[in-house]
Amino acid sequence: KEVMPGFDTLLFDKLDGIAHISLNRPGVLNAYNMQMRDDFSLVLSAVQDDPDIGAILITGEGRAFCAGADLTEFGTAPSQAVTRQVRWQRDVWGQFLSLSKPIVIAVHGYCIGSGLEITLLGDLRLAAQGTIFALPEVQLGMIPAAGGSQTLPRNTRPGQALDVLFTGRRFDAAEALTMGLVTRVIPPDDLRDEAMEAAHKLAGLDPDTVAAAKTALRLGQDLPLAEALNLEIRLAAGVIG
Repeated sequence: KEVMPGFDTLLFDKLDGIAHISLNRPGVLNAYNMQMRDDFSLVLSAVQDDPDIGAILITGEGRAFCAGADLTEFGTAPSQAVTRQVRWQRDVWGQFLSLSKPIVIAVHGYCIGSGLEITLLGDLRLAAQGTIFALPEVQLGMIPAAGGSQTLPRNTRPGQALDVLFTGRRFDAAEALTMGLVTRVIPPDDLRDEAMEAAHKLAGLDPDTVAAAKTALRLGQDLPLAEALNLEIRLAAGVIG
């Protein structure tokens, strides 16, 4: 196990081809702040460029995965708009989407706002029973700015997405599974072990095949069917070749 030092808000270690990233601000339920943005950007760049890493596992320390944006930063800025603009100056969400390696995300406790948006950028999304989800931004006079308005309706029906966005209501892991926001619900004591097992399986796959499959799904969903099928044929030929 190789532990990587130097990050204030994340734990990062490598083990058997897996990069394990864990949000590490447990005293504030891993609220997402600008330092976490910077740390994530550096970690994701390192992960993408590391040939020894075959899969990424993202978890959270303490009682929650992530309870949303750190609202204390909003109080020290000239306006919420300025704070949000600064917060998203680094395209961490674009880095997530461009990763060619499979991403497993395991959430527990609270998965709210930015936490849910991070989760929706994962490939396998595991949730502990009892996890609480919400996207409260519209209730606060904003819209999601970390991809949620786009990733949410790509994973559930538009009507359900609007319900979650407009009401800001909290819902549990069982409902998140029904909506398609997570792929598996697991007893809390088993979450880390099952997530690590899933990451191990993905890390053992051929990296070129995984990258091609991710590209097919990511690009194909926004293309007309005929173009998407042609994309699939080209990618499949490249893997076989």
